[in-house]
Amino acid sequence: MNFVDINMPVNKIAPSTGKLLVAEPFLNDPNFARSVILLCEHGEEGSVGFILNHATELTLGDLLPEMLNKDIAVYQGGPVQMDTLHMLHRMPEKLGGTEIIPGIYWGGSYDALQDIVLTNDYKPDDLRLFVGYAGWSKDQLSKELDESSWIIIDAKPGLLFETEPKDVWKEAIRTLGKEYAFIENMPVNPLLN
Repeated sequence: MNFVDINMPVNKIAPSTGKLLVAEPFLNDPNFARSVILLCEHGEEGSVGFILNHATELTLGDLLPEMLNKDIAVYQGGPVQMDTLHMLHRMPEKLGGTEIIPGIYWGGSYDALQDIVLTNDYKPDDLRLFVGYAGWSKDQLSKELDESSWIIIDAKPGLLFETEPKDVWKEAIRTLGKEYAFIENMPVNPLLN
């Protein structure tokens, strides 16, 4: 018997490059629980994105000891290819990259990244580094959307760069409107409530 009828948001927005995937509150996969993912590539062959709110203890100096500025935080972009480094940024004139949403770029020159870090010619709020990525094969994301694992919303640059990682999921839920405000305070496991 179901004693609780929670009307979860219906995906009215189709997945596409530049959209955010917001994990439904009870998503049980430890890689994606309470995650917010920026889709950087979406097409017939699959999708690629980066988890915006999984901070790690790693810094750029841990990954590249030759870098002088060792304090740049590195996030876990997802469980795929954890031996790769990726970047999202707001510095196309310095780093290049592919524009994902207006003013937000993915990738670029890693030589240029090293140069701006060594010369301290960047603003920390304009750069996010990730190890690994989140990836979906053909039709995998569609299946997860049919299972209501994700809510799709429009990306907001403030969520990417100005919001503390621990607050990103709740802030993303707030963008859905007041009728879904109850979701942001749901326990991860309602059986423990």
